[in-house]
Amino acid sequence: MKLTRRTLLQGSAATALPFALPQMVWSQSTLSGAGRRLDTLSDGNLVLPKSFALGDMPPDRADDILAKYGITGDTMEPDCNVTLLRTDDRVVLFDVGAGPDFMPTAGKLADAFDTLEVDPFDVTDVVFTHAHPDHLWGLLDDFGDLNFPDANYYMGQAEWDYWTDPDTVDTIDAGRLTFAVGAASRLAELSDRINLFTDGTEVVPGVGARATFGHTPGHMAFEVRIDNESVMIVGDSIVNHHLAFERPGWLSGSDQDGAMAAQTRLSLLDQLATDQMRLIGYHLPHGGLGRAERQGDGYVFVSEDA
Repeated sequence: MKLTRRTLLQGSAATALPFALPQMVWSQSTLSGAGRRLDTLSDGNLVLPKSFALGDMPPDRADDILAKYGITGDTMEPDCNVTLLRTDDRVVLFDVGAGPDFMPTAGKLADAFDTLEVDPFDVTDVVFTHAHPDHLWGLLDDFGDLNFPDANYYMGQAEWDYWTDPDTVDTIDAGRLTFAVGAASRLAELSDRINLFTDGTEVVPGVGARATFGHTPGHMAFEVRIDNESVMIVGDSIVNHHLAFERPGWLSGSDQDGAMAAQTRLSLLDQLATDQMRLIGYHLPHGGLGRAERQGDGYVFVSEDA
């Protein structure tokens, strides 16, 4: 399997401001082999209050871990990595980014497509890990039309059922109410073209679904075959490169079911470290591609692109 990495810069910024450093728009990791190619494309980054991620974690111990990774303020700025798979006859997109309505620092996927010279009309399949805003709200453009109009769409049955249930807006915690409203309105646009699946399904050729519930009720990861090995697209089942690896059993405020998400992380990290399977994380640094290695009682993320 061939691995490369490129970091691409926004040409317009460099042209308009010749004496300023150009603004990074996206970073790319590439894996290729046997007629299949995986790219990670940056949708920008989020800006989140640290308290959102910590939840009920012991603050002093969590802060000590975060400080090792240079996170000392009250906010976190995780990257957003959308994955693109190209084969001889398919262009498969895993999640669609945040779009223009979630955060000004995110929603940059169109720039990545332009730089990679991929036409959104060429996307044959869109596969969702889950329906949180930074993964789903890029479904529609500014006019309410589908950004990938010729694609087939896929979502796990449990995830679809949860976000399309009218009762969800009344039962979800208040801090995520906009998540529920936004998901319901966007998924309504897919009601006549969605393909639903369950754990273990081969969603498209060479892509198997893995139930990783907890971050959301129906969150899915995907095992993708490239050449003679597999890569696991983990979405937000491993949501960061610090606390989620070093203390995977701690409950995170970013997960909707903290206890279930912790069990999922522990199981997934054990498999990834034991098998030394590459993973791609939506919010992991340097394009999101790397491996999990055991370290003491936890794990460490080893980026292949740092």
